[in-house]
Amino acid sequence: MKKSFITILLSVVLSGLTAYAIVRTTETEHSAEPVSYTSDGLPVKTVNLSLSDYPDFTYAAENAVNAVVYVEVSVRPQQSQQQIDPFFRFFFGDEGFQQRERKGSGSGVIIRPDGYIVTNNHVVQDAVSVNVTLNNNKVYPATVIGTDPATDVALIKIEASGLPTITFADSDKLRLGEWVLAIGSPLGAELRSTITAGIVSAKGRSMPNYDGKFKIESFIQTDAAVNPGNSGGALVNKAGELVGINTAIVSTTGSYSGYSFAVPSNIVSKVVSDLIDFGSVKRVMLGITGGNVNEEIAKKLKLSETEGVYISEVAKGGSADKAGLKSEDVIIDLGGTKIVSMADLQAKVNSFHPGDKAVIKVIRDGKVQEFNVEFQSSEVENGTVSEDGTVAFYGATLRTHEKGVEIVSAGNGKLAHAGGQDGFIIRYVNDQKVSKPEDVINIAKKSKRSIFIEGVTAAGRPGYFGFGKDE
Repeated sequence: MKKSFITILLSVVLSGLTAYAIVRTTETEHSAEPVSYTSDGLPVKTVNLSLSDYPDFTYAAENAVNAVVYVEVSVRPQQSQQQIDPFFRFFFGDEGFQQRERKGSGSGVIIRPDGYIVTNNHVVQDAVSVNVTLNNNKVYPATVIGTDPATDVALIKIEASGLPTITFADSDKLRLGEWVLAIGSPLGAELRSTITAGIVSAKGRSMPNYDGKFKIESFIQTDAAVNPGNSGGALVNKAGELVGINTAIVSTTGSYSGYSFAVPSNIVSKVVSDLIDFGSVKRVMLGITGGNVNEEIAKKLKLSETEGVYISEVAKGGSADKAGLKSEDVIIDLGGTKIVSMADLQAKVNSFHPGDKAVIKVIRDGKVQEFNVEFQSSEVENGTVSEDGTVAFYGATLRTHEKGVEIVSAGNGKLAHAGGQDGFIIRYVNDQKVSKPEDVINIAKKSKRSIFIEGVTAAGRPGYFGFGKDE
């Protein structure tokens, strides 16, 4: 009897162990990663991700989409295809350009509940009327508050309240490979509120400068799909915060081909704040000439890395000169921001206002040195004569011409925004004939309200433009 009991007990234990082994084997088989083999006999493993491992854009998309609007504009005619800004060509295409009013469209981002909307300068430039359609299909006429061609940023406003907005993020904290969403109206009204996803593929990018005018470029490059009509739309992070304003693409066909560019939110924030507070952008100038550090410069100065901005010349009396910077210094940090390229330096300098102070770090004689810089305004007083003999006038430079006064450079100030172009010959100011820059300056000083200029374009056609003194 006792022997039988022991036999039964051993059988039960053995059966239990066998069952346990089978279960463990089955679990192991089920949990093992699937393995396949290449033609060379190398193992290829497939990783099974759980739902929580995939990026989730639902919150960002739903949080931001209602604050992105459709912008439709009517634009005054362009004079010739050769004078068309490259952004304008990207916006409208090459066909037509007849002397008639044209329609165009883009996108915008509501940044304040009382109707302030940021978009691109190339969306609203030369516009005679602007209309905004919200995501709920309500349509409002909009007023252009101000533009900044140097950054391709513009600010418009509609009369409304309680509007949804997008919060600005710190674009300096964006990381390569970080997920972002592009929201806008590609290819017109039928595709309003389109959302595409991509990653940050580069930072601090610059683009070809076709017109030779001053531009501040430190674009965020992404592979989120962007097409004509997305201009002025939002680039947001996974939290639904604004990290950039979509601006352009690089393409041989005019349509998206893998690369899109956005103006960083830190640049946008500064520009729109100035436009709201002052009506124009208050820009500063460091006062240096230079470029990116390359291998030749690094070897010459015995630098360990090819990073930073090499100073070839320091403008006398400028902010850098007063701070103590010299030629052959290499700027590596400004205000706590690492400077790798000239694009980085431009973007950081543009974040300061006249009178702001910052610490600038440079490499000099192989050692890192710090200097305190106080930024001066980049605006030059009307009538200032430069070394080449040209005279400053509302951001432009003038010189005497046999037929009147030539605009040597329209610059990026009030005169350029009003329609002044390089090579334009000024013949009359407020109906008074002029023959030298001093005549233009004196007549403008006496004007109480506005300045009206008549003359001849560089192509020999009659032209005119005007602007208010206190705009």
